[in-house]
Amino acid sequence: MAKKLFVGGLSYETTEATLRETFSQAGTVESATVIIDKISGRSKGFGFVEMSTEEEAKKAIEMFNGKDIDGKAATVNEARPLEARPPRREGGFNRGGDRGFGGNRGNRW
Repeated sequence: MAKKLFVGGLSYETTEATLRETFSQAGTVESATVIIDKISGRSKGFGFVEMSTEEEAKKAIEMFNGKDIDGKAATVNEARPLEARPPRREGGFNRGGDRGFGGNRGNRW
């Protein structure tokens, strides 16, 4: 069964190919993903690697946690499942205050 790993502290230049190549030293890499910012199109500095077995995942953590990947010390650990988030509110801005956008309640004209 495949095991997903979180890889943080990546250089912005690290690619999925680099992750795949690096982690293949620990075993079979099922997938390697670098998370990209939707607006800037630049790496967010973290990603995920899926190893084919639990043993290979443990070996990868031992081999690469705290080690240099593309010039930066990487953090490698078991990925946690995505937590459910409450739905986003629809509509405009809510900046508080008692008069719409303001917030300066002590200033009554």
